[in-house]
Amino acid sequence: MQEPHIPDDVEPQMLDRTARARLRTLSKNNADLVARHLVMAGRLIDGDPATAYEHAQAAMRRAGRVDVVREALAVTAYATGNYAEALRELRTVRRLSGIDAHRPMEADCERGLGRPERALTVVAETDPASLSEHDRVELAIVASGARADLGETEAGLLVLESALVGKVTRPELRRRLDLVKAERLEELGKSEEARVLRDAAGPEPEPAEEIVVLDLADDFPQGERRPVEAEYSPEGEDSSADTEQVAEQVAEPDADAESPEQADGAEGAEAVAQTDSAIDEAGSADEVVDVRDPSTASADVASEEDSEEFEQAELDLDVSDKERE
Repeated sequence: MQEPHIPDDVEPQMLDRTARARLRTLSKNNADLVARHLVMAGRLIDGDPATAYEHAQAAMRRAGRVDVVREALAVTAYATGNYAEALRELRTVRRLSGIDAHRPMEADCERGLGRPERALTVVAETDPASLSEHDRVELAIVASGARADLGETEAGLLVLESALVGKVTRPELRRRLDLVKAERLEELGKSEEARVLRDAAGPEPEPAEEIVVLDLADDFPQGERRPVEAEYSPEGEDSSADTEQVAEQVAEPDADAESPEQADGAEGAEAVAQTDSAIDEAGSADEVVDVRDPSTASADVASEEDSEEFEQAELDLDVSDKERE
């Protein structure tokens, strides 16, 4: 089966880091391709759920034992109305990961399959305290719809009112509850109340501009070296050749290169030369400040006896000069 197209700008690093960690059991190339399919599934699920579903299927064919892959397949199947498959995949995710997530989706799948009683059973078995605020609202909406499916519209309205009385801090969630409440009011023949509620909710807010976050953290396993990358050349020239040369030098040290001991010796000699030059410029040893490296200075400092012999030799030279005159 031909896999759906992935644009070149889609990178594995665009996938959530936690999800990428679940792909570590795959080979590097396969994990990267699966990650790109998952990125595309998430990108398209709102605007083009059918293509998102195809990407999730492609990822499942390559990594069917990875829970995040089966989760993506469940979510995209649900978005396309394939409720039986979505329900099956949600249960597979629970079996693979041990995590009981997406309870509102599971209940709504039962409702979508024409089984509102089972949907209410899923709702009753779920602990609201274990859910996020978003999932609590979604579960209340599913329960209200299931009650309406059973002809219990009043009970469905009470479910929503109870949810609104509860702690709902996010405005978009309150708006969603109000709109579903307007549907229940409409079903009960309270059209004017429904209209007032819809007017108060206002129009659908503009979606926020999508921000793509690239995770630049090192994804290579410990001990595996990242490949050497070409440096940016401000002049626009290709610096890949220079980078390869640097990589070769790092991999194979020059045989003629100085050892650390030789380098230390060269530095010491240079320090002595600098000191001698300072002595010449100062005119006498008394005016010289020792500019040598402390690590080499101690090896070159004369003893007191040597200093005395040096001073005596200078006196002898002065006497000899006077005799010549």
